Amino acid sequence: MKPLMNAQKVLELLRAHESRNVLFTEPDGSWPIVWERARGVRVWAAAGKKYLDLTAAFGVAAAGHANPAVVRAGQRQMARLLHAMGDVHPHAPKARLARELSRLTFERWAQTPGKVIFGNSGFEAVEAALKTARLATGRRGIIAFEGGYHGLGYGALNATHRAHFRGPFKNQIAEFGRFVPFPKSAADLAAVAGQLRRHARRERIGAVLVEPVQARGGIRIPPLEFLPWLGRWCAEHGALLILDEIYTGFGRTGKWFAAEHSGVTPDLICLGKALTGGFPLSVCVGRAGLMDAAWPASQGEAIHTSTFLGHPVGCAMALAQLGEIRRLKLPERSAALGEYLLPLLRTELVNLKPKLNLEIRGLGLMAGVELRRPDGRPATAEALHAVKAMLQRGYILLPEGADGNVLGLTPPLTITRAQLKSTVRALAEVWR
Repeated sequence: MKPLMNAQKVLELLRAHESRNVLFTEPDGSWPIVWERARGVRVWAAAGKKYLDLTAAFGVAAAGHANPAVVRAGQRQMARLLHAMGDVHPHAPKARLARELSRLTFERWAQTPGKVIFGNSGFEAVEAALKTARLATGRRGIIAFEGGYHGLGYGALNATHRAHFRGPFKNQIAEFGRFVPFPKSAADLAAVAGQLRRHARRERIGAVLVEPVQARGGIRIPPLEFLPWLGRWCAEHGALLILDEIYTGFGRTGKWFAAEHSGVTPDLICLGKALTGGFPLSVCVGRAGLMDAAWPASQGEAIHTSTFLGHPVGCAMALAQLGEIRRLKLPERSAALGEYLLPLLRTELVNLKPKLNLEIRGLGLMAGVELRRPDGRPATAEALHAVKAMLQRGYILLPEGADGNVLGLTPPLTITRAQLKSTVRALAEVWR
């Protein structure tokens, strides 16, 4: 298939006409590649080379890139109704998806209906949840976690921890978020409890916002008892528990939602990324009683809306994507492949870098390989070298964590054992 434009021309145009803060390029041309097309677990670059995608394009392509059923659903919807009027004149796919998301979340967990607020990007779902908490509790303060990433909108920045994102805009954000440590083990819970008490004494906390597994924070997995413990703390203090499952949702960790590993039911859950398989759509889902208590009935002008709210194409694709996740049993597949991948990583990699300490962790098909030097410092340069070397070998990976020293593996859930094995062996070759 002939590329629409050669890679060099694409990069030249972007350098000339896109903000220079967006795209990083290596002077030697080794980074980035220009995507031309993608299918299943494969990506083809404009130069014609084929790659195995271990990122699922930021976790979006859970059911595979360009899943045929999802593509057909989008095409049919485009031909029928390309755009509607989000909060004024509705359409059927939005109603069907709202019902489906209720069934998939609160009706399964607590035998109670859920209600939704649609958005476009993940951070919009987070901000809808924060607004819901403010309306429901009347309280300004929220608790978030060190290492957490909840998006870069001005509301979400109050809960995104990394100074790289917050620093340039600190004097323009309200800073109603307070940060506590994200626990690595059960022994850390006492320290978290102490910090929670300290913040609760200083101001009234309306919500606790947390990722069940920190993705961009470095594939950090808390102890199993953490979320139930946090849920009890919220109940005792009149705060809402908000789970950000934008990355972990829809089978990524081996369950439909990561919270299901510990059996916790949140007050609100934020979803996106894999929801549609490739169309901008996100959603905040909450218990119906909570949502009705928080949000007034519309009198003709919604107080939270957008032009593309509940976009018909995105809703149609999401319904098809959810159908494919069920049909292909992707949560179960993710769990089984994760049980295969983690021992493989440990067997093949741990002894290859004697001058580095490797920690391998994961849940389902959300795995991370953390690199540190013997003195405990993050081995950022070595991790970035591995990512670039793997790209040259035909494997797309990304570094995660504030220091960029964690190799993240979040492939499409349709990947095979053989493809995972070839990835790990290619990484072993990079380090030999």
